[in-house]
Amino acid sequence: MYDAAGRRGVARRPRHPVVSSAPGCAAAHGREPGAPSRRVPWRGRGTLRQAAPVSRYDGDVLAGDWRRPRVVPEVAAERELVVEDAETGFCGAVVRCEKVPGGLTVTLEDRHGRLRAFPLGPGFLVDGAPVVLVRPRPAAAPAAPRRTASGSVAVAGARARVAAGSRIYVEGRHDAELVERVWGDDLRIEGVVVEPLGGIDDLAAVVRDFRPGPDRRLGVLVDHLVAGSKEWRIASEVRSRHVMVVGHPYVDVWQAVRPASLGIEGWPTVPPGLPWKEGVCRALGWPLDTAAAWRRILAAVDSYADLEPSLLGRVEEVIDFVTAADPGP
Repeated sequence: MYDAAGRRGVARRPRHPVVSSAPGCAAAHGREPGAPSRRVPWRGRGTLRQAAPVSRYDGDVLAGDWRRPRVVPEVAAERELVVEDAETGFCGAVVRCEKVPGGLTVTLEDRHGRLRAFPLGPGFLVDGAPVVLVRPRPAAAPAAPRRTASGSVAVAGARARVAAGSRIYVEGRHDAELVERVWGDDLRIEGVVVEPLGGIDDLAAVVRDFRPGPDRRLGVLVDHLVAGSKEWRIASEVRSRHVMVVGHPYVDVWQAVRPASLGIEGWPTVPPGLPWKEGVCRALGWPLDTAAAWRRILAAVDSYADLEPSLLGRVEEVIDFVTAADPGP
């Protein structure tokens, strides 16, 4: 085609309504034959979007320690534990574990009373979960009863009783501390108080002031109680049905501690005229500090085993005396 200027151009479709030449089509759309057709715009409900890719995996498949092997828990094959053998499906309660020439086995008993033995180890199920059966630990031996420093059976949870009327008197503070260290638990349960006298020269007056009786017994522990000594004479004057006087043969209660507990060969002999405790410190090469020396001696006493029998027997005797019921006239 050529335009008015004689140039060759491209034929353009005229912009006019499209007229359908098909009468049936026009009638089907409700138009008169020969009427122009209408362009109906697309009335979608939204814009088209690109669909998101669907992943077949939930999260990162490489996350975590995926190379770590699965750990199967160990379970002790205790009696009555219901176990299933994964290979055979045999299910039963554990009857026993025993050692046979081939190794350790576990015997199961099913609900019909049938017994089967299996090698102890992996290959079992408990509540549907795989486990490794191991031999149960032997039952622990019953704990021995706790004992006090004096060797008596300790009373668990026992509280100290209110002080009873009976008493135990000892010569000095060191005697009282030694008795407390070994027999303190026993005396607190019995409600017996130990008191130092500071010497027994006035023992007769002390006994009168105490006024012993059936419910107020008095026990006295004396140093160096040997026949013919001053202590022996004083003790003889105050003994009665409600008063017991006992003692050990040592010059001082220090000697009632076993030398082996202190790491020495024996207690030294102190020359007459020299204070005994100071003489002991000099002979043993200890500082001339008797208070420090006593702390050293007392720290070496853990129980009755660190004391000489001559003291042990006398203390036990006097404790029994003050805690016993009065038999009456």
